[in-house]
Amino acid sequence: MPVPDEGPTVLRIMLGTQLRNLRESRGISAHEAAKAIRASDSKISRIELGRSAIREIDVLDLLTFYGVDPEEREQFLTLAEQANRPGWWHRFSDILPDWFKSYIGMEEAAKSIRVYDPLFIPGLLQTPQYTTAVLALGDIPVSEAERHVILRKERQRRFIEGQLKLWAIVDESALRRPVGSPRILRDQLRYLASLSDRQNLTLQITSQGAGGYAAPSGFSILRFGDRDMPDVVYVEHLTSALYLDKRVDVDRYLLAMERLSIISNKPAETSGILGAIINELEEQVDDHSQRNARFGAGRD
Repeated sequence: MPVPDEGPTVLRIMLGTQLRNLRESRGISAHEAAKAIRASDSKISRIELGRSAIREIDVLDLLTFYGVDPEEREQFLTLAEQANRPGWWHRFSDILPDWFKSYIGMEEAAKSIRVYDPLFIPGLLQTPQYTTAVLALGDIPVSEAERHVILRKERQRRFIEGQLKLWAIVDESALRRPVGSPRILRDQLRYLASLSDRQNLTLQITSQGAGGYAAPSGFSILRFGDRDMPDVVYVEHLTSALYLDKRVDVDRYLLAMERLSIISNKPAETSGILGAIINELEEQVDDHSQRNARFGAGRD
């Protein structure tokens, strides 16, 4: 069992999956495993789902209970040690809800992400100014906003460097929704247009009113390079999030994504759609500038 070069969140999930496979292959119940480490059934569930850090002593006790040989046991313990190391996002822990930290860890390890967003430009494609405007719409304290912008820029690093493939389907209403000023939105769409020909980005736009029946809300599907890692669907709510990895759930969201892809405009049409909206925003920016100029002249 080679130790992969992944982030701690994914390593915890991999470790938990392998521990569950060991337990089930030996016909041991979760309740029996919990008793072996003097813990509750819910703790075994959290360990096997990779939802929390796992003490190395607990890993050792489980491996002993499962009868794992010393050589393989050492590989598991090495994986457990690496899984407990804090990720780069640890320095932002004070401004991040616990339920979102897991997503950042999985995003850092994903090889590809498919995302549908009916409300905003996806975070991995946002400019700092647009991000600031989006944060201003929520309950993010002004004192924390700058660090959130820095965090989002750091999250974008793997995509910008070509290490992450992104397939984004964005509702046209999200491209037209007033966020910040017309200038901020225009510059955001210009940035999108500049990204649209990247090899690691597929960008589709769903015409207004076309995608509502395919999915009731936005979601992301994360895929990893390791075959032991199942795809994970991430659905964010206002104060929590869902992480779905059961095959039946993932398949439903994959089907919804395929339907959205079919009813959306083709990727080759994205640049033309963005260009038309940018031109409309240019007029708004010019009108705004002229009004400001007249107002300034009147004050003089």
